[in-house]
Amino acid sequence: MAKIVLLEDESDLLQETAAFLQSCGHVVTAVSSCAEFTAVMMTADIALIDIMLPDGNGFDMAAALRRVKPRAGIIILTAKNATEDKLRGLYGGADHYLTKPIKLLELTAIIDSLGRRVGSSEWLLLAESRRLQSPEGLESELTASEMVIFQLLLNHPGQVISRRQIVEALGHSWVDYDLRRLDTLVSRLRRRWREKYEVELPLKTEHRDGYSFCAVLSEV
Repeated sequence: MAKIVLLEDESDLLQETAAFLQSCGHVVTAVSSCAEFTAVMMTADIALIDIMLPDGNGFDMAAALRRVKPRAGIIILTAKNATEDKLRGLYGGADHYLTKPIKLLELTAIIDSLGRRVGSSEWLLLAESRRLQSPEGLESELTASEMVIFQLLLNHPGQVISRRQIVEALGHSWVDYDLRRLDTLVSRLRRRWREKYEVELPLKTEHRDGYSFCAVLSEV
């Protein structure tokens, strides 16, 4: 089973392909724009990407995903069959370039092959050494405050952790605490990963609510 992000702007094809992949046991997130893809791409073990999209192109999305998740599997699915397009896609980060109409059994075989290479998509919280490790094996040391935040995220998978929960877990009074301190802490953490590894940490700000981690997080 792989976590697949499917980017396709043709509604019927999007639904048909997503349903087929789900019937094969995969977890599929179906999106129809570059903006939607960018928001969820960190969750992907494998991405299936159309080229011609309403707010950009799939070549750029493939390159962006390859930068932040070097081990991700990337398959371009498109009607564009010119040699220069194929070369652009493959040299730009795609593992495979398939032209429409797609043969679904062939697509399944490619996904299964990529799945063996991609392996785990988990982020790991290394409690003893107080470090965070990406699915690609990249590591960064966490401060005591950052460790508290990640323990909360770990204990509430897929949920939004409120600012109040974090503030009180850090040992501060919710009434007296300046929330700008928390925003700065999170911003500094994201920036460290971006500047050191060119990786976008999947720590999402939920407007007015708090924070969530939009990837699998486990403790070792």
